[in-house]
Amino acid sequence: MPKGKPAPVVRPGEFVFAAVGLDHAHIGGMINGLLEAGATLKYLFDPDKAKMEVYKKMFPQARIASCEEEVLSDPEVRLVASACVPSERCALGLRVMDAGKDYFADKPPLTTLEQLESAKKKAERTGRKYAVYYSERIHNEEAVFAGELIKKGAIGNVIQTIGLGPHRLSADLRPDWFFVKKKYGGILCDIGSHQVEQFLYYTGASDAAVVRSQIANYAHPQHPELDDFGDCMLVVDNGASGYFRVDWFTPDGLSNWGDGRTFILGTEGFIELRKYMNLGEKSGSRVYLANNKEETSFDVRGKVGFPFFGQLILDCLNRTETAMKQEHAFKAAELAIKAQLMAEKIK
Repeated sequence: MPKGKPAPVVRPGEFVFAAVGLDHAHIGGMINGLLEAGATLKYLFDPDKAKMEVYKKMFPQARIASCEEEVLSDPEVRLVASACVPSERCALGLRVMDAGKDYFADKPPLTTLEQLESAKKKAERTGRKYAVYYSERIHNEEAVFAGELIKKGAIGNVIQTIGLGPHRLSADLRPDWFFVKKKYGGILCDIGSHQVEQFLYYTGASDAAVVRSQIANYAHPQHPELDDFGDCMLVVDNGASGYFRVDWFTPDGLSNWGDGRTFILGTEGFIELRKYMNLGEKSGSRVYLANNKEETSFDVRGKVGFPFFGQLILDCLNRTETAMKQEHAFKAAELAIKAQLMAEKIK
């Protein structure tokens, strides 16, 4: 659960939210990010009482709701955050928006193109937000800092990104739904959505085409519906290209859940993000920059913060789109789903 510098944008009680659907541990980061931005957590709800008790210990200020309807009918609640089973996120979001509240879903925010169309239509009809927790960019200081460097023109125009998203599987700790493709959406739909979102964001593109994508199950025959490897190549509407690889092969000897990295090539330099660790060092993550003026590295941990959450709160209050445009959030999900659907199974 990433922790940053508290930067409240509202006073206590001015922005009340709830967490419904606690199936993925990302919900802890989502809650904490909103709390650090000044939001007030009123409710926790999940059909599994054991999950509610776990998060009640983490966030004792919250009430345990008796049912979903108690949350949706409360006029104080402005936003509902959820990390329920991926295939169920859209249906919950539709109910939340129908109740006149904004929705904040873990990634992937949905798992099919049919769900995507339903979410788009509901968001347009109700005027409610369907925000997405693309945590590998919005809840990572190195990724946030890279975006600031690009906006300042540090590497010119971005012409390519390479994203590496390895994860530790820890199969014995995963719930049953994690291995059912209809429920988790496939590796490119799921953790691949992080990579697609970063690609669109850093290139400044509004759309892209999937050139080629691949999936495999190299080492987990006991879980036949698991993709333990996937990669994809994309080209965006402004001509930039991207490649990413995601996998479940982080070895147990690594000190972190995954050595995630991003390489961003510009017309006047490049940036490398070592987002969660710097292999072989205890000093943590790094941002590396080389351009026509300098070659340098930055240790930004604890210095940049996570502005997304405060921006999202103010967007909900002011009906603006500062944190992330709705079109962008949906487009990243759409391309990840299309990459999954188009993927050639190579193993």
